[in-house]
Amino acid sequence: MGNRVLALGAHPDDVEFMCSGTLKLLGEKGYEIAIGVVANGDCGSMEHDAAAITRIRKEEAMEAARLLGADYHQVGEKDLRVYFDDKTLMKVTELLRTVSPDIVFTHAHEDYMTDHEAVSRLARMACFAAPIPNYTTGSKNPASVISRRPWLYYWSPIDGMSIYGDFVPQRIHVNVTDVIDFKCAMLACHRSQRDWLLEQHGMDQYTETMKATAELYGKRCGFKYAEGFVQHRGNAYPEDNVLKEILGDLVIEK
Repeated sequence: MGNRVLALGAHPDDVEFMCSGTLKLLGEKGYEIAIGVVANGDCGSMEHDAAAITRIRKEEAMEAARLLGADYHQVGEKDLRVYFDDKTLMKVTELLRTVSPDIVFTHAHEDYMTDHEAVSRLARMACFAAPIPNYTTGSKNPASVISRRPWLYYWSPIDGMSIYGDFVPQRIHVNVTDVIDFKCAMLACHRSQRDWLLEQHGMDQYTETMKATAELYGKRCGFKYAEGFVQHRGNAYPEDNVLKEILGDLVIEK
C-alpha cells in the first residue's frame, strides 16, 4: 500500500466541509494529500461575474490546500454543468492517473444537488477505469495507468439528510474532534461563500453549519465530532477498511 490520498469534490469548499478532518489526520500519519475539484465555482456569487468568482474561488481553495500541505487540482467544468459523460470521465480519470491515489474520498451518490451526484459517479468509474490501459484519455498514455483500484469512500451528504429530509446513516465514523479547529480554518478560507450561502441556502455561520453535521455523526458513535463515510466494496474494489488500519481507535465501523 502506498501513501497518496485524493479527495474529489464537485466545487471549491466541498472537501473542506465534508472530509478535511480525516485528511488532516491522514496527513499527520505521513500521507500525501491531493484535493481535486471538478467545477470552477463560477456560479457561487451574487456579486461577481463568472470569471471573477472563478478566480477568487480558486485562490481561496489553494489557500485552504496550503494549510493542509495538499496539492490542488482543478478539472475545469462549470457549475450546474457537471455531467457523467465520456469527456468529463476522461478528465477525472486523467486526474486519478496523475495523482495515483491509494485512497479516494468523494460525494455521496445521493445529495442535494446533481453536480455532487455526478462527481460521485465520475469518481467511482474513474477508480475503475484508471488501471485499464485500453481506456485512453487523450493526453495520458498507458504508462500512466495506476496499478490497482484505490480504496473508495463516499462522505455523508451535507446536514446528514437525504433529498427527502431523512437522516442518512453512515457505516464508518472518523473522530475529528481534535482537528475540528483546523477543519474550521480550512473552511474559513472560502470567504466568498458566506454571503452566497446565506442568500441562496439560508445558511449563516458557515463553519457552524459544518460543525453541526460533524456533531450529528459524532453523536452516533460517542465522539464529539465525526466525519461519516460509506465504503465502496463492490466487485474489484478493496474490501478491507484501510482507514481503520491507519487511524486505529479514531475509526468506528458499525
